[in-house]
Amino acid sequence: MKKIETMKRIYHGSENRIEKPIYGFGKKYNDYGLGFYCTETIDMAKEWAVDADQNGCANIYDLDMKGLTLLNLNGPEYCMLHWLSVLLQNREFDCTSLLANEAREYLTDYFLPDYSSADLIVGYRADDSYFSFAQDFLNGTISYRQLSAAMHLGKLGQQIVLKSEKAFSQLTFVDTEIAKAEEWFIKKQIRDKNARREYFDMERNKRQRGDLYITQILDEEMKADDERLRPNIS
Repeated sequence: MKKIETMKRIYHGSENRIEKPIYGFGKKYNDYGLGFYCTETIDMAKEWAVDADQNGCANIYDLDMKGLTLLNLNGPEYCMLHWLSVLLQNREFDCTSLLANEAREYLTDYFLPDYSSADLIVGYRADDSYFSFAQDFLNGTISYRQLSAAMHLGKLGQQIVLKSEKAFSQLTFVDTEIAKAEEWFIKKQIRDKNARREYFDMERNKRQRGDLYITQILDEEMKADDERLRPNIS
């Protein structure tokens, strides 16, 4: 983790206008646990804000990042298994197979970063499609390379999550933009549909020689310093 000194414009999609987010409030079973989940893209916040028949709000904030510690799970010092281990600790996975349960235990034992002192976490957002990609990897259906590639399908981007009281105190509300359900829910559906189609058309049936599967990671007891797990795997 590192400390940074800059101002960042971020957005939060919600049913309501939120001028002052409350530290310690929310759902604890989100991707990275309890926190305030934001994006650096206002269009993405509008997609997150709406339901089929419910308008939403894209709340706009300026975050003073001076002195805050950032855990960037997409940084070069981390690999996809670090991200997945954090997800496994917080989300409710349906690990029905013996392989998936073994994988869950191994990844949380050897790849889970210490994020207890992080003010901010940056990483992928596990929407429904992306969550299913992770489950397929745990069940041995897709390779590590395919999982890494799948996280870029649909151009979901990354989220920034405020985790600490200090981070909340350095957040300033700017404004709210209304997100109309008839516009943004369709866009959200299209993004999800495109990601699933690309996944099945381009990734799930596209095994490459030398692909690394969870069974090999477990059998060889691979650790985070293994070069085969580096982020530039293709």
